[in-house]
Amino acid sequence: MTPVDREGLPIATMEIVASLAAHRSLSREQIGEIHMPGKGARWCRRVLGRIASAGLIDHARTASGSPQRLWFATEAGARAAVEVGALRRMPRVLGAAEVVGPLQAHTVAVNDAAISFLSAARRRGDDFGPLAWRNEVAHPLGVGSSRRSRSVISDGLLTYVRSADGKVFVEHRFLELDRATLGVDAMAAELARYADLYRATGEEEPLWRRWYPAFPSVVCVLAGAGRDVLTRRRDTALALLRAEPQLTRTPEVEIRVCLFEDLVGRGPFAPIFRSLRAPGRAVDWLGQRDEEDTR
Repeated sequence: MTPVDREGLPIATMEIVASLAAHRSLSREQIGEIHMPGKGARWCRRVLGRIASAGLIDHARTASGSPQRLWFATEAGARAAVEVGALRRMPRVLGAAEVVGPLQAHTVAVNDAAISFLSAARRRGDDFGPLAWRNEVAHPLGVGSSRRSRSVISDGLLTYVRSADGKVFVEHRFLELDRATLGVDAMAAELARYADLYRATGEEEPLWRRWYPAFPSVVCVLAGAGRDVLTRRRDTALALLRAEPQLTRTPEVEIRVCLFEDLVGRGPFAPIFRSLRAPGRAVDWLGQRDEEDTR
């Protein structure tokens, strides 16, 4: 008998534990949006308190700002999620110190960005559930013993399933979340490394084909500063990327950039993105719904 059964918790609550284990940490508001839309804060706190009493999750208090608490899965919780099939494999379990450490704000923002896709999918009837994104996904640029030191690490990987014209499309996207902590040239250089990933080969075929039927576009979300600053940062980064030799030689790599506040406020299907391959026009995350926009 699993700890879940002993505590009398319904199996459905393991979805919450699995989300926390998979996404490093989540705030109460994020958990509510993912798993309990339409429920109030009191309901969410009661559910989390009961799961915490079972020893499956815990929380850490942040030093300042919002959120004031971040929830995470304990080792027992992550193991239980694997045992009941809510997770396919045991993830790396974070402790309280890591949860509220230097990457705290970055993790919150990455998950907020992914939740905007979840909310859009819910409205449209598409498929993008609580585990439809993965955090910190490493893609090796080579094979053999040195591959760990040569890799492109995406802040997130999105897998969004949608239907259109009687067809089903599985959309993979690399997610990059920039909080304006690097110089804009350094940020552009990090994005340009996706050209290296596209060209990386192993056993006479591109390495990326091991994971994806088509090379995913990059969705880059800018946060951490005021709107005017981020708009300039976006435009400068795209200008640098268009002049980047790695990318000019690799037109198959598409990068679309948006502002965090637009993604959260308007959703990914709004024309809030500027594209590397279509300068001067606003598009949605699929590159569609072009409209002239001089903002």
